[in-house]
Amino acid sequence: MMENNDEFYFDTEELEDIIVYYLELGDFNYADIAVNFGLKLHPNSLEIKIKKLEVLLEWEDYNLAKELIEELKGSSMENTDFLVCYAKYYSNLGNPKRSIEICKKALELNEEENFLNNFIADEYVNLGDPFNALKHYQQALKEDPMDEYSLENAMICFNDLNKSEEAIAFLNDYLDDFPYSEIAWSEYGQYYFNRKNYEEAIKGFDYMLAINSSAVGVYASKAACYEALNQYQKAIEVYEEMLELEYTKAFTFYKIGLCHKALKQPIIALNSFQKSLREDPQFYLAMMEQSYLYEEMGGMAEALHFAKEATLLNDSNLDYQKRLAFLFIDSGKFEESLTCLKKLVDAEPSRFYNWYAYSEVLMLVGEYEEAVTVLNLALKHHYRAELFYQLSNCYFNLKDHENGGESLEKALELDPSLITDMQKKYPYIKDEVKKAKAKVKKKNL
Repeated sequence: MMENNDEFYFDTEELEDIIVYYLELGDFNYADIAVNFGLKLHPNSLEIKIKKLEVLLEWEDYNLAKELIEELKGSSMENTDFLVCYAKYYSNLGNPKRSIEICKKALELNEEENFLNNFIADEYVNLGDPFNALKHYQQALKEDPMDEYSLENAMICFNDLNKSEEAIAFLNDYLDDFPYSEIAWSEYGQYYFNRKNYEEAIKGFDYMLAINSSAVGVYASKAACYEALNQYQKAIEVYEEMLELEYTKAFTFYKIGLCHKALKQPIIALNSFQKSLREDPQFYLAMMEQSYLYEEMGGMAEALHFAKEATLLNDSNLDYQKRLAFLFIDSGKFEESLTCLKKLVDAEPSRFYNWYAYSEVLMLVGEYEEAVTVLNLALKHHYRAELFYQLSNCYFNLKDHENGGESLEKALELDPSLITDMQKKYPYIKDEVKKAKAKVKKKNL
């Protein structure tokens, strides 16, 4: 009609259906066009005005919504749809108490009880009141026993209230009445999984798979139980069943690889990680696991290669940066390690050993002036003897004996027990130790 600039007559019920269709589709522009067209045909229609209010709330236009609420209040306080919008208005503005009051008034109309009880329960959750939230989720479940949302949230409330015995009793009662409920068996399995009763959790997941053998996520949960029980071969068997149902298999091959790794089967594990990467060439978890396996098998060049690839894809992962720095240093590629070490001190200035390693590598590559800058910055975070020993070594290498001596004196004052190790690491300070010790001794007299 719009494309052809035609105009047809629709009664209010037809228009409501069109508006609801677009609202459920999430196309609020078309919903608004339909509302405005409807109001042109039926300017006094309360039902269409209430739909207009729904659109305004979706657009978060609270000023116009408030005006429309004031206009409708006198005639629509017995209309459930209006009261739901009215409650949503206060909910969106962060006033859950007022929202609950309006929803309870709407409940008196004996319509949409399931929806309204869930709405009220959600508002109690926003108030941090799981006790009252639970009551309303349970009431919603009475109105619609197959409401998965109510069931899941009721279990969350039991958990928040630390009522584990009541939770499982509630779930068992529910399963007695609805033994083919997938969500209930899933909750049953998850309940026991969270309490590390993996054998009972597996029973719950098995019941759910008997009802729905294509529930991919349940296979993953069941396999995780076997992993927690160190029954890795059984976990592999479950993951292999899961592979037959999946479109995206990279993560499952990765999990199978971890199980083979736990079984001390590095070659088979490596094969699984390679399959994972064939499924998803940018799956960095599988890359890093290959790096670990190659390191265990003595293939340091391959270990470094896969660590570089994984870190490139997950640059913000500090554990990856630490590992890559270690592998660079192990392979004698000190210059390359500096990029990783710089990221570590920037991201974690409170970790002493990040600074210690960074300055150590700078000295190894002969960058003593930069090492001095780094060490002075490090000392603002960590006033420690090790850093002063390093600083003295830098100054002595730079022929700055005055600052080198002062730094060595501070190091000796802070921790003289380190001097033997430091002399082995930094031969330059050997000749200066006696002078520094004498000055420290003189200060203390």
